[in-house]
Amino acid sequence: MGFFYFLGKKKFYLHLLIAIVVTVIIFWATLEALSVYTRHGEVYLVPDFSGKTVKELQEKGYNEYFDLLVIDSVYDRHNNKGDIVLQNPASGSKVKKGRHVYLTVVAQAPEKVTMPNLRNLSLRQALVTLDGKGLRVGKLEFVDYFARNAVVDQLLSGEPVETGTELPIGTVIDLVVGIGKSKVGVNIPFLIGKKSIDARGELHFASLNVGKEYFLDGNDTTHARVFKTEPTFTKNEEVPLGTAINLWYRSDQLFDFDAYIRQLLSDTLQGDTTNNNQ
Repeated sequence: MGFFYFLGKKKFYLHLLIAIVVTVIIFWATLEALSVYTRHGEVYLVPDFSGKTVKELQEKGYNEYFDLLVIDSVYDRHNNKGDIVLQNPASGSKVKKGRHVYLTVVAQAPEKVTMPNLRNLSLRQALVTLDGKGLRVGKLEFVDYFARNAVVDQLLSGEPVETGTELPIGTVIDLVVGIGKSKVGVNIPFLIGKKSIDARGELHFASLNVGKEYFLDGNDTTHARVFKTEPTFTKNEEVPLGTAINLWYRSDQLFDFDAYIRQLLSDTLQGDTTNNNQ
């Protein structure tokens, strides 16, 4: 009897067919089970959760589709406490049902920092130090002192604040600054088109104060840009240290700042040329 004798038997082919059918069934059932387990083809777009709270998401039923996990909290004075400011995956991502969505929210209480010693630093050094600590600069008060732009004192609500005092991030600190021996003025920086935070910084670095602020197109600080200053920008005229500069803002979505700035600079250049020729 040869080795391949069984190939002539019908039972061999019947058993082979049964084995193939069973294998196919097992393979199909495995794929179906995996498809159900992984929800094959069932994906959801992650919405933009920014500006909402976790409680609001739960009330709207988002927790039935996503596993919402708060992993961090940050201090942010521009948003309300508990608001979501960061998410991962980002909005618009395609994910399976039950996917973890990691959230960063605005802290209920601001983080504390220690007040640095700004006395005898230059104004520029003091501004950089405060920014690094997360503290804000309020009013610059200039007084008679032999060193120009040297910080004489640091104030909180009009009272001296000692080095090492614990303060919430975002606390406003006023600075008393020396005026120097010569009463030399400063130029107003060109602020047109700047965001509020950038305009404030440039004014402080120029030894000037922020005056009144007017938002002509609503209080949307995201798109608000400086449209006008008072006193206005001039290259050759100086104002005393500590002068308050009033700021008007318009939305960059409603106003063409590029064309406006080009026109202002052109007018300034023409004015300078006319003055030089006289």
